[in-house]
Amino acid sequence: MKNPEKVDVVIVGSGAAGSVYAAVFAEAGKSVLVLEKGTDRKLTDLYSSQIWARRLKWGAPHVFEAGKDSIWYNFNAGNGYGGAAMHHYGVWPRYHPEDLQEYSRFGKGLDWPLEYDQLRPWYDQVQADVGMSGDAEKEIWRPPGAPYPLPPLPVFVHGEVLARGFEALDLRTSPIPVAILSQDYKGRPACIYDSWCDAGCPTGALANPLVEYLPRATAAGAVLQPDSYVTRVLTDRNGNKATGVEYYDKTGERHEQLADAVVVAAFTVENCRILLNSATGNHPGGLGNSSDTLGRYLMSHPAVNIFGMFREETHCYQGVSGGQLFSQDGFDKDKGKEIFGSRQWEIGLGTKPNDLLGIAMSRAELFGNDLHDFVKRGSRHFGAMVGVCECLPHGDNRIELTDSKDRFGMRLARSTFNLDDYARNLWRETADLGVEIFKAAGAIEAWHSPPGGQHIMGGTIMGRDRNTSVTNEYAQLHDVPNVIIGGPSVFPTSSSVNSTFTAHAVALRSARHVADHWGGLLA
Repeated sequence: MKNPEKVDVVIVGSGAAGSVYAAVFAEAGKSVLVLEKGTDRKLTDLYSSQIWARRLKWGAPHVFEAGKDSIWYNFNAGNGYGGAAMHHYGVWPRYHPEDLQEYSRFGKGLDWPLEYDQLRPWYDQVQADVGMSGDAEKEIWRPPGAPYPLPPLPVFVHGEVLARGFEALDLRTSPIPVAILSQDYKGRPACIYDSWCDAGCPTGALANPLVEYLPRATAAGAVLQPDSYVTRVLTDRNGNKATGVEYYDKTGERHEQLADAVVVAAFTVENCRILLNSATGNHPGGLGNSSDTLGRYLMSHPAVNIFGMFREETHCYQGVSGGQLFSQDGFDKDKGKEIFGSRQWEIGLGTKPNDLLGIAMSRAELFGNDLHDFVKRGSRHFGAMVGVCECLPHGDNRIELTDSKDRFGMRLARSTFNLDDYARNLWRETADLGVEIFKAAGAIEAWHSPPGGQHIMGGTIMGRDRNTSVTNEYAQLHDVPNVIIGGPSVFPTSSSVNSTFTAHAVALRSARHVADHWGGLLA
């Protein structure tokens, strides 16, 4: 075993949240070490192909899944520098005020320990940091905030065709809010609209950790270390304070990295797995689990892809992966008829014949000459959009440990996830409405995918009451305040909006607060 030199902060994971913490703490003068399980990479290592895109996904360790519904872990998680934020599509809406106070307003779900106005300035700062494109006035559903730094992305034929269906049904659309550059910004080039976002964007037009926060962190002295597999958080004799982390390097050698503060930002399931595996005599149920809430309230957006064929050419290969237009008509929570939860549409998805969004799963009957004909027509006449739905937090949806172990003896994770009737009914309504929209747009055939899981949240939820939550409003463990949790695992509710923007904003708020009150908060 080797014991590297002690640092002020050790950060587990280099993704959306981990990169923010690294930049803020390093710029505050702290010595920072970022331990990344996966590989080193630069923008020049990225290639626009689906084979490459799959390399950015999670490969190991295995996550067992139980329950009726899948959280699509391998689709959502990431591996290597930048984590899951290397293959995200950059669709960045904000949470709405009602998303953060769901129990108080509707008697369902949970409340966050903060309100929208407390998060608003951090959304504004993040969008200025990374560069966002959109139209705040036309995005009529958008909560208050600073205008986008850049004008919206262009709308191509694909978006124009699908917009006809929304107009026909009196549904409103706006330019999509994206962390993708419509113009050059801070030395980064504008998007070239080739729809390879999920392969990592080698030009740097799409915001990911490699273009903003990790460069800032390393410029301020932070050290990034790949191939470093963290297994548990270490604590002092009394269990009141974390002293660092245990990790294994590429050769399998064990190390103890000592630090004054630990940030666990290894994505939702791994955050829970690391904390559960950090159990000691002082923390028998896992680190930070005195409330028996650790691992609970797992959430994933039930999503439905809408597909269709049109007579005219749609140029569906042009644009960006996340879409050209956006709609939150239907975001209202209480829809009656045993349906509850918000919904949004991402319209005109840039599409490849072998994409990752489920075309093959939706048309499994095609093979042989029928498949050849489908691909030939689809390359010119295809349409695609996605409806993203909310799911409520439930304590029985959770991350637990199995008896199976990885090669370092660390117990593997199991997710148990079951959508409630509210979410199932909302998904069915959304699927039917999406097909209706396509037909109204003139599709000669339209269909929808099976249910899919987009984004993974919960498991280390924040709250005011330490008896019913894992962290406080600044994402510090109630039980061990010098352990900070990064990422959507701290979200108490899911909304229906993509989680990456909010993960950045929550992390930036937390990091600045902890950096400004370093001595008192981490004692």
